Amino acid sequence: MGSLITRSSTAELKNVINMTDKKKFIPALGYDWLTKFYDWTIKLTMPEKKFRTKLVDKLNPKSEEIILEFGYGTGQNLILANQRNNKSTFIALDIDPKVKAIAECKMKQHGFDISLDIYDGKIFPYADNSFHKVFSSLVFHQLDRETKLFCLKEIFRVLKPNGQLIIGDWGQAKSKTMRFAFYFVQILDGFQTTNDNVNGLLLKFIEQIGFKNANEVDFINTKIGTYSYYTATK
Repeated sequence: MGSLITRSSTAELKNVINMTDKKKFIPALGYDWLTKFYDWTIKLTMPEKKFRTKLVDKLNPKSEEIILEFGYGTGQNLILANQRNNKSTFIALDIDPKVKAIAECKMKQHGFDISLDIYDGKIFPYADNSFHKVFSSLVFHQLDRETKLFCLKEIFRVLKPNGQLIIGDWGQAKSKTMRFAFYFVQILDGFQTTNDNVNGLLLKFIEQIGFKNANEVDFINTKIGTYSYYTATK
């Protein structure tokens, strides 16, 4: 299935041109050569079934909804979300071709027909007011502050009025132990990008963009830090 929602032809042409100036990004686990070990690392360091199931619980995909996952990675969240409700339409966006290849294999294995789009790290290739919900997991801690804010603006733009944002990511540590454990993530992904998360600023950024009812609604303490769940409404 190709992308169901696109911007104008002018914007599409602009995006093609911009591909020659693709924005730099931090790969999964911080280094390109570690990408193939991403799924294994998540299973080893986090309660994977628990934190992903909670994410899909917060997403609560409903029939006929059009839902975007920003930063689909290796596709694990898409699999669970589609299994929860295969009458929702899922579209996914990422910047990393290597994780797309892994996710595509998984989609084929499960027989899922989900759009796995790649973009250049700039304007999302979707029209305004396209999605009922946008969700994201373990993406924003890899973005610098400017990019965090820009991506939140793009999510706000592509959400329908009263559309919902659901983010699962590293949050403010709930204990000294969790703060110490999070240094493992910061060594891999960098202190510059992760400091805003562990300092509890992501929720403030969400509010700054104009989202309503922004809240940290839940969290899980893992072996490597506190994974928090944030929700907001356009």
